[in-house]
Amino acid sequence: MSHNNDKVLAENKLILLYIIDKVNIQISNLQITKIILENKFMNYFMLQQLLNELCNQEYLSCEIVDQKAFYAITPSGKQALGYFTSHIPAGIKSLIDNNITIIRNKIRNETFVSAEYSSENENDFVVSCQVREDNFSLINLKITVGTKNDARRICENWKKNSQTIYSEIIESLLKDRT
Repeated sequence: MSHNNDKVLAENKLILLYIIDKVNIQISNLQITKIILENKFMNYFMLQQLLNELCNQEYLSCEIVDQKAFYAITPSGKQALGYFTSHIPAGIKSLIDNNITIIRNKIRNETFVSAEYSSENENDFVVSCQVREDNFSLINLKITVGTKNDARRICENWKKNSQTIYSEIIESLLKDRT
């Protein structure tokens, strides 16, 4: 029984390394959790334990940004993955390979589009909306609104429609006004 458990743990570590390697960008804890749970690769507690172990073994690096953990594969992790990729079940590997572009685009969009608000006082809420491309900020917009509901709606709309809103702002700013 113990041998079988060890095999499952090793396989799950390889799946994590494989996904993070294939994504090829830093991935947040929430993002990797969504991928793992949506595909039922393992349970939440196993995932968190294995992420921690892979970081301790220096197969993954973990960077904390804005109080969020972001993971990337290390050279040691790539090397280990190279040796043992064949131990990942073909069906799981195929599922990851077939969906990696969708996963990567979803992660990029979540990572590079942000919207949040904070309360200045009971009648003023500052909304910060941003679109980044790599480490370059395309737009960083801060506005103050009078209600928490307005602040929430702006954040939701920005996250869903940031490309369209960005284009509309640029178009409006470039328009000749006489």
